[in-house]
Amino acid sequence: MEAQIQGHNKKLMEFPHLTSAHRDLMVGIISSLENHLDSHLLPSSVPPDVQFYQNQNGTSQGSLHIRSGVDSSHIDFILASWLHLKQPTSESAAINITNLQGYLKPSTDVPHFQFELVQCTPTYLILFLDITPRKDIVLHPDYLKKYYEETRLETYRQKLEQVPETKPYFSSSLYFRQVVSPTGILVSIKCDENGGGDRSEEIIREYVSPIAYDVMGIWLDKIFECGGRSDERDELLEKRDRLIKSRAVDMDLSSSMPSQFGQEVANRVLGVIKNVFSI
Repeated sequence: MEAQIQGHNKKLMEFPHLTSAHRDLMVGIISSLENHLDSHLLPSSVPPDVQFYQNQNGTSQGSLHIRSGVDSSHIDFILASWLHLKQPTSESAAINITNLQGYLKPSTDVPHFQFELVQCTPTYLILFLDITPRKDIVLHPDYLKKYYEETRLETYRQKLEQVPETKPYFSSSLYFRQVVSPTGILVSIKCDENGGGDRSEEIIREYVSPIAYDVMGIWLDKIFECGGRSDERDELLEKRDRLIKSRAVDMDLSSSMPSQFGQEVANRVLGVIKNVFSI
């Protein structure tokens, strides 16, 4: 495990607040993605005070890792992060959010990669895993066929449905529901509080982890099928990407980060994210 951590943002790869199965998954999948894309990526330029940050009393912490793509690559950037957010319900209550994203340039129409695993408690998790469409799949049925039907992504969602502890999770954001693909996985995993921690670990190792690796593998295959980067840019796709990135920052971070970390820290972290998002 230590060999996997070398060469990365060390604070990111520590994942200090996670259960062992959750931590192993995040360290492994981030390392795997970077190994596959290494020649396509520039070194991280995230400043140290954003690689790891916390509020004044250290009860809420976070880590951010970003690597942009080289000019000749379809990769725009990859982003990995974790957040440990203290909850007001009790001294020990906290939510742990881990995230891995891959964004592409408008030189290709391959979907973006999104993976988030939220540990609400050791026995209650929320999983979001998707390759998010960059075109209207009603107007472009060939896009639906190429990236979602022929790849058989639906089988992974169906496999998770067979786990008794999982059930569909419905975001309160209608906008978010619109952005997710038809095969996107958005589920809650809730185990019995008495002894359910072991079962949660088992579900991550036996189901979540292999499915996450497989979906990421499908996404990588589609990128490499594209061949060399084209100078042609799809302006409508580019506009759609920019709007989705901007909305993601506004919805998920701009309101929550100041309350958890204070305005100064939030501005510092959001500044780095907005810069790489080009918004």
